[in-house]
Amino acid sequence: MINLRKNTGIVRCDGPITLVGGGEINPKDIELALIRAETCVAADGGAAPLLDAGVIPDAVIGDFDSLSTDHKAQIPTDRLFPIREQDSTDFDKVLRNVATPLALGIGFLGARLDHQLAVLNALVRHQDRPCVLLGAQEVVFHAPPRITLPLAVGQTVSLFPLRRITGRSQGLEWPIDGLELAPDGQVGTSNRALADVTLEMEGPGLLVMVPRDALDQVMRAFLSGRTGRWPALAE
Repeated sequence: MINLRKNTGIVRCDGPITLVGGGEINPKDIELALIRAETCVAADGGAAPLLDAGVIPDAVIGDFDSLSTDHKAQIPTDRLFPIREQDSTDFDKVLRNVATPLALGIGFLGARLDHQLAVLNALVRHQDRPCVLLGAQEVVFHAPPRITLPLAVGQTVSLFPLRRITGRSQGLEWPIDGLELAPDGQVGTSNRALADVTLEMEGPGLLVMVPRDALDQVMRAFLSGRTGRWPALAE
């Protein structure tokens, strides 16, 4: 069920939602995402690749500075949710205005590095809103309190902290138990799976990157109801 609340700009859905950005996007990723999360919300200019693929988004959220007049005219006005402020990115606007068990984001990775860093920053700041980002080579998500992933032996598992963080792991070639990971200190890139990988984190702030072909395992883990969820940050 999708509930569009025009007065607040919030989209609520009982199932997963596809979020589409205006960055690098493979047209095949639209079909891949919509098979898994059929409700579709575009972040401003992310509506363009959807419309070009023959898909009308269920909602478009943003300040509309990157959505052409021609594309905007193809979208019913009751699906447009303008947020005029310029202090946040398109991804930030859309992520904080959807309520869903899990968001699947495409079109937010690749292209400009500063845009990608801003997306990852928002992913961690909105720690109460689970979101999986699909890139050309990898899947990226903010680690929940606990998660178990059935990965193949040898698959890369990269851990990158955006805050100082500790936790425990099982199934990694190099366990993180007893380590303090930090953006200006020790990180955990290019680790490898030895078996099913379990992470139990003491707090929010850790980005996890696994191969793109592990997308379904990651989504199933989040939708299982067993990962827990971080509380929202106080504003």
